[in-house]
Amino acid sequence: MPGVDELLARKAMDESPELRLLFHRLNNQLGIILAHAELLEAKATTDEVVRSRASQIVASALEAMSTAKEIRRHTAGKTSEP
Repeated sequence: MPGVDELLARKAMDESPELRLLFHRLNNQLGIILAHAELLEAKATTDEVVRSRASQIVASALEAMSTAKEIRRHTAGKTSEP
């Protein structure tokens, strides 16, 4: 996994290093939420209420990741410095 300095050193064509780092951190945290929710979902074989709630967290984490990707796509080209 690249370090903070390496991420800041990389430059997307139209994305500031700071914004790139924020998206990276957000996706890491959402990935952790998703992994834990999937574990809860898999372990809740007998408790349907817990399984249903875990499934909702999985779906919400996936939706949040998709939303972050869309935000990144919409902000591309708008963050470049003059």
